[in-house]
Amino acid sequence: MGLRNRSSSTRHCLRHASRRCAQPVKFRHCHPDDDRLYRVFVCTVRHSAMGRGSLSNQCSSDEPASRTGDCPCPQAGCSINTVTKLLEEVGFACNVYQSEHIRNVKASRVQVDEIWAFCQSKQKNVAPGNQGILGHGDVWTYTAIDADSKLMISYMVGKRDADYALAFMTDVYSRLANRVQLTTDGHGAYLNAVPDAFGTDVDFAMLVKHNGVGTPTEQQRYSPAKLIDAEKRPITGNPDKRHISTSYVERSNLTMRMGMRRFTRLTNGFLKKVDNLEHAVSLHFMHYNYARIHKTLRVTPAMEAGLTDHVWTLEEIAALAQ
Repeated sequence: MGLRNRSSSTRHCLRHASRRCAQPVKFRHCHPDDDRLYRVFVCTVRHSAMGRGSLSNQCSSDEPASRTGDCPCPQAGCSINTVTKLLEEVGFACNVYQSEHIRNVKASRVQVDEIWAFCQSKQKNVAPGNQGILGHGDVWTYTAIDADSKLMISYMVGKRDADYALAFMTDVYSRLANRVQLTTDGHGAYLNAVPDAFGTDVDFAMLVKHNGVGTPTEQQRYSPAKLIDAEKRPITGNPDKRHISTSYVERSNLTMRMGMRRFTRLTNGFLKKVDNLEHAVSLHFMHYNYARIHKTLRVTPAMEAGLTDHVWTLEEIAALAQ
């Protein structure tokens, strides 16, 4: 379809997709048949799902095809505001879709953990007036994975405290169809959060890891001190000690750090706005659950869990925001 046949609102969107204009694109008002804009949209979803940061999503038109997959980069020249707006819209849509459709999950073993990031500055450098405010300093992402289907059942971005732990566990419980064995790390807030959310309808255990005291040099590194042992601690119900483990959810943490620039350590791609982290996490898990074939399962986690019957394409994910 030629540009002359497009609506004025579509031409407005294309005009504001150029690098010369700082105003972000308003994609909800775009014509659905606008091929150029749609390709920009899908291209941004592709790059975001591959873990590229917002700045690196601004592809140059002469970028080799081998670096951008099968896209000739229609995204070339898009401003960072355009890319951020796209991430915001598709991330919000992915969150809504997963919230509505990941329900009545028939799991037997669920593993829970938290992964750390920071927003704007490290916690020690947060200004006194911003202490305790989400979006300044430490930010934690809670995740709960089905150990069998590898489905990411629930996720939540927040602080590592009792209120967020309870809210997260309440959300996890609302998505399950049956009693499960739940294993968490040693975060003390779960001792109250799990009984408050699940009642007695859970077999709950903790895997408490004990680390040694590192040398002064080791204490300055990002990695924890050497692991001494891991204690399997049953809490409520009758958990099977053979399955008290957080291995799968910790492996998921690695996937997150490899797949999202905001979680990569020792770079300048750290989090600047907590809302954008929530959108990025939603898009990441939408791609992980529905579009990425798990190498062990040979299907996607959503297919293994019976939530869908096919591997989703990036175009389908992008269409959620339209």
